[in-house]
Amino acid sequence: MDKLFLTALLMGMSVSGIHAQNATIEPTFTEWHDLQVNAVNRFATHTDFFAFAPNENLRGTKYDMKKSANYLSLDGDWKFNWVENADQRPTDFFRTDFDDSQWKTFPVPGIWEVNGYGDPVYVNIGFAWRGNFKNNPPEVPIKENHVGSYRRTIRIPDNWDGKQVIAHFGSVTSCVYLWVNGKFVGYSEDSKIGPEFDVTKYLKKGDNQIAFQVFRWSDGSYCEDQDFWRLSGVARESYLYARDAKQHLKDIRVTPDLVNDYKDGTLSVNLQLAGGTKAFLVLEDADNNLAAKTVVTADKAGQAKAFMELRNPKKWTAETPYLYNLYVNVEDAKTGKAIETIPLKVGFRKVEIKNSQVLVNGQPVLFKGANRHEMDPDGGYVVTRERMIQDIKLMKRLNVNAVRTCHYPDDPIWYDLCDEYGLYVVAEANQESHGFGYNKDAVSGSPLFAKQIMERNQHNVGTKFNHPSVIFWSLGNETCYSKNFDDAYDWIKSQDQSRPVQYERAELNGYATDIFCPMYYSPKACEDYSKNAQYTRPLIQCEYNHTMGNSGGNLKEYWDLVRKYPKFQGGFDWDFVDQGLHRNPKFDASRRLEDYEHAADAVDVKTEYTYGGDYNKTDPSDNNFNCNGMIGPDRQLNPHAYEVAYEYQN
Repeated sequence: MDKLFLTALLMGMSVSGIHAQNATIEPTFTEWHDLQVNAVNRFATHTDFFAFAPNENLRGTKYDMKKSANYLSLDGDWKFNWVENADQRPTDFFRTDFDDSQWKTFPVPGIWEVNGYGDPVYVNIGFAWRGNFKNNPPEVPIKENHVGSYRRTIRIPDNWDGKQVIAHFGSVTSCVYLWVNGKFVGYSEDSKIGPEFDVTKYLKKGDNQIAFQVFRWSDGSYCEDQDFWRLSGVARESYLYARDAKQHLKDIRVTPDLVNDYKDGTLSVNLQLAGGTKAFLVLEDADNNLAAKTVVTADKAGQAKAFMELRNPKKWTAETPYLYNLYVNVEDAKTGKAIETIPLKVGFRKVEIKNSQVLVNGQPVLFKGANRHEMDPDGGYVVTRERMIQDIKLMKRLNVNAVRTCHYPDDPIWYDLCDEYGLYVVAEANQESHGFGYNKDAVSGSPLFAKQIMERNQHNVGTKFNHPSVIFWSLGNETCYSKNFDDAYDWIKSQDQSRPVQYERAELNGYATDIFCPMYYSPKACEDYSKNAQYTRPLIQCEYNHTMGNSGGNLKEYWDLVRKYPKFQGGFDWDFVDQGLHRNPKFDASRRLEDYEHAADAVDVKTEYTYGGDYNKTDPSDNNFNCNGMIGPDRQLNPHAYEVAYEYQN
């Protein structure tokens, strides 16, 4: 049997946790140090969408799920307990009769280390316990493996009675155990996805007690060795959502294409429906004018396929980010009763590689890129929508047209904004094992890590599939090249033929990349590659022009070559923003301003930025090596930002 077909058949359109949802199971607490157990009772991965009640008016809105009757926020203050070592964690805190009256409160979302619990750690190469624990996967330290325990009582809306209820937690570092009303629900790792759990059978009418526990480090940390602050907690919004228990949309994937010399558009839509339903698909332009419509009914397996055509649609590019509205109206196939409506944004665009060039809508593109970590000087990993918009506007100001999500999937809001404002996105999986090195005998290249690497790519593609801004998939970063990545590449190709896939460590001759995407190739090396006819992959550096200190001066040499050789199509600057954090260690608000030797001293310490060496004088710390952005932590332009803007201009 064909390898790609077999892989697709086994994996299916969605990727589930390792245990059946209906199974009753208790945690062993070995999950957090077992590379083969990455989920227990986790809900099946699906593309990012929200199902609104059929009577909720969606036209002319931003599809704000928070206004839906199907949404209940879990954000806000939770009762909180923090311990320094994993073996000190409370083991019965999830009981409904547990006394948490002496616990403090902590926000969700919220990062421990920027809110007084533990110190931020910055490491470039090496794991967060570097110098204090010998790497021994899947084992991770117990000492200094901080654990946070959370408790909160919530009230379920009365009109949710009889519905299926799913708990969605934003990015949780590094893993999470969940209980509802004293019963164990499930476990998840891969800290940069939003794990979901079906909590229906654990809930009751009225008040319900939710408890969860987060470990600073788990076996998943061996795949999360990115060059950034190593922080802990819940980084993105968390909520419950309700839907019809039997009849609903389980998953949907939309693939746009351009035909007839890129003049006309098509949409191929794959749906996974539950409960004898049909779906009316209505496509409207940005002014709510009808563009196309069709209806599909699911087969016995719940699968349905729709195909829509549109003559001469407005095209999506980073310069012209035109979006259509696709409404998926789910109805009972027999009675016609309306069940739910799912709105999606659709962009007509085609990505392909021809003659050693990446083409978007038939035209070669120069990728004037930046790498962007999710980082805020006050929130750490918690980045608001307003901050994201600020970042995008600064990118536009600096002539940046492409962003690489280094080195993990970002908040779903980021992709929505890239769709809306127009940025080409290299969507990277949450996979980096830099601390093991790149040699062929590195343990990350062994079968021990095969499941981790595969699942992290499945999560990335399985959630971000529908975004027109995503034009490349990236298998991860700085992990030794191995069969593990060949398998992940094959799986992605079995799911999505519409986008190129890249992986830097595949280098010149590796199988698992459609793009030659090196790091820090010199201008001469770039020119040699561009002139060599035996190399047929487009050259787009995934990292270059390390923007640290007094740097960026040879960007001109790169861009003279980009504009000279068609095969050389740009790169992604390292990186966008200095990862400084605010800290006020010397400022005492109770002291009068005149008590300071100079008035400016008080002002300076209020706005002090810190880097790794400010917290960790010895290992683990790589000092200020994470301060290499085009812009500063508070988003002011660094001097080299002007050089980037000049060279990136049309």
